[in-house]
Amino acid sequence: MLSSDHADTVRATLPAVAANGTAITGEFYAAMFAAHPELRHLFNQGNQANGEQRRALAGSVAAFAEHLVTEESSIPFQQILSRIAHKHASLGIRPEQYTIVGRHLMDAVAKVLGDAVTPEVHAAWSEVYWLFATLLIAEEARLYQDAACDPAAPFRPWRVTERRDEAMDTVSLVLAPADGGAVPAHRPGQYVSLAVTLPDGLRQPRQYTLSRATGDTVQITLRRVRGDGAAPDGAVSTFLFEHVAVGDVVELSPPFGDVVVEDDGDPLVLVSAGIGITPVAAMIDHLAAERPGRPVLAVHADRSPRTHALRRQIAEAGARMTDFRQLTWYEDPEGSADARAGRIDVALLPLPPKARVFMCGPIPFMREVRRGLADAGVSDERVHYEVFGPDLWSTGA
Repeated sequence: MLSSDHADTVRATLPAVAANGTAITGEFYAAMFAAHPELRHLFNQGNQANGEQRRALAGSVAAFAEHLVTEESSIPFQQILSRIAHKHASLGIRPEQYTIVGRHLMDAVAKVLGDAVTPEVHAAWSEVYWLFATLLIAEEARLYQDAACDPAAPFRPWRVTERRDEAMDTVSLVLAPADGGAVPAHRPGQYVSLAVTLPDGLRQPRQYTLSRATGDTVQITLRRVRGDGAAPDGAVSTFLFEHVAVGDVVELSPPFGDVVVEDDGDPLVLVSAGIGITPVAAMIDHLAAERPGRPVLAVHADRSPRTHALRRQIAEAGARMTDFRQLTWYEDPEGSADARAGRIDVALLPLPPKARVFMCGPIPFMREVRRGLADAGVSDERVHYEVFGPDLWSTGA
């Protein structure tokens, strides 16, 4: 809990901090990378360039502060904490790095807000930061222990044993441990961080869902990110498409992620769009092997049949299940007889009673689906979602 005198200060200054959040975090990242250029190898520079990481950090800190000073807060704090901790663990974030972040973040608050940051305001927001950091450090320590992962060396070498085209601009890489070790245990829906060194020498990590795993290999499925004029091509996805082949070695973290299927009997509704199909494919693959009688409705949206990845894998897994149904929407069906045109209409979905829903796709897509689910009477606690990139959903950033 926040100390009582600091709570009043945070409550009074929260509107100003929240209103200037992205300016503060923009100043913070610039100063921190200038002082510690080695951290550029740890942070996704694509999300730095498009501003998503700045908005996510600002939203997370403001949401945590609001949670601390608001009675009966509706902020999904535990969800925010868990999501960040899993992402941090997949990158090997260490406790001592929070000191660097805290110093530069408070310096940025002072620089942006100027004279408004009195010693009392500085002390109050420092306490907010360190409460948040302490909770994250503790949760990350638990995750490292459970994964038997040393955060100082979180990556292992894995060899590409197969490269398979899945759809337009989408490939699957099948990987086996190159160090003779075992494939780590994972839960369907989890992801790994893959780290590569780009031609300019910058080392960059990206998270990819384990779209399938066997006893000896894991599979990741990635879509090439093409620039649209306003944004450049994705640096890591382009590198993997153009330079990584069978026999090459890449580095992977252990699996992490908190959006996973529990082994209970509730009917499942799995909703995806685009490359958001990857956790859905992993879940269906797992269920076909372990719970083939569990009711599953898989709902997917894509641009066209040519961009729809992992169709064969899901069809093969679904054929091994006794209560599996799939519905597909394409913006351009291109004559497909087994798909509907346009966008998903939640009102047309045969939602089973007491269904548990998992969603993955662009945030605007998931928000639209969530509104439809709410109209259909599906409660928030039965809806789970995964976001590829900074989570701008729960923070409202």
